[in-house]
Amino acid sequence: MSSVSFGRVGLMSSGEIQVPDTQRAADIEARQQAVVRLLEDGGFDGLLLQQPENVAWFTAGADSLGIREGGVALFVTRDARVVLCSNVDSGELFDQQISGLGFQLKERPWHEPRHVLIEDMCRGRKVASDNGFPETACVADKLRDLRLPLSERECERLRALGRAVAHAVEATCRNMEHGETEQAIAGQVAHRLWKRGVHPVRIQVWADGQGHRYRHWLAGEDAVERYCTVAAIGRRDGLHVGCSRTVCFGDVPAELKSAHNKAMLIQATGFYFSKAGWELFETWCRIARIFEKFGYPEEWQLAEQGEVVGYSRCEEPVTMKSQFVLAAGMPVHWHPSVGPALAADTILVTESGPELLTPMEVWPRLTVDVKNSSIHRPDILRR
Repeated sequence: MSSVSFGRVGLMSSGEIQVPDTQRAADIEARQQAVVRLLEDGGFDGLLLQQPENVAWFTAGADSLGIREGGVALFVTRDARVVLCSNVDSGELFDQQISGLGFQLKERPWHEPRHVLIEDMCRGRKVASDNGFPETACVADKLRDLRLPLSERECERLRALGRAVAHAVEATCRNMEHGETEQAIAGQVAHRLWKRGVHPVRIQVWADGQGHRYRHWLAGEDAVERYCTVAAIGRRDGLHVGCSRTVCFGDVPAELKSAHNKAMLIQATGFYFSKAGWELFETWCRIARIFEKFGYPEEWQLAEQGEVVGYSRCEEPVTMKSQFVLAAGMPVHWHPSVGPALAADTILVTESGPELLTPMEVWPRLTVDVKNSSIHRPDILRR
């Protein structure tokens, strides 16, 4: 096996000089220093990163899942950052994602088991890892604390991602045809996401209350006859954002309207009480009261209601006992469901209140009042 060092300026496939992003390079340097402090505190010689969220975080946006899940690992020491991958993945990774950012390469033949190279790097060293690889100490919780809160640069990327995901969902709802299948509609969402460079992590299409029966339903062969809820979680630069919208052909059924309004009230309550410095269980208590007040005391038990997101699709779930502390710069994907209705959007926690990351584009709105604050939420689109 050979070690190859790549310099700070790379060549693109077209032969043009690719100049590295100086802010991204600075972010990576800062992350290496944070890892160095972690290593020194624990007396470790190196840190092994194999989880996609940690690879994306340390590289400030390289999306290793875009190559192949489990195909890329990082080994970080006090004075080096080394990429461990196969000869199939190395060219794309260095040409397209981390060119000129100070990474070295330890390459293995594609036919050699992945663990052989990793064991070779760890041998004779005291190593920390993000997944408890054999003979290493797992520091996954400490790494999550490093991933959050997000930097201003990451928040800007998240805002752009949120607009792209919301656009894909809303444009699909505005243009889908009556009688199309859930699968066909999911394909339209995926097309719009890929067109903007967004990886479709999860797409759900609920025809005529499908989600009332199966809260984790994705998409099937059923055709949309009356109404449909479309939801998507997209990933770009390693970051995640999700949202949903509901469209109805003709008059909105009373059951759907009632459930939709209650779901939006629950979601808006989650927005309002996603406060910097609060533990998640404090936020959860406010959500549970709304379920109880409107006659749905058991509804929350049927599905997850929300989670802190970021480089992981779920950094921390919103639960009744979570002592995870929210801070400015943390995104939260709220997606409460009530009967046939789903209300999904992503906010950013800030010192001055929640910032909506998945804004309505061309969409009807309803206003929800929470503690004398008016919060605009998406209504049901009638077509």
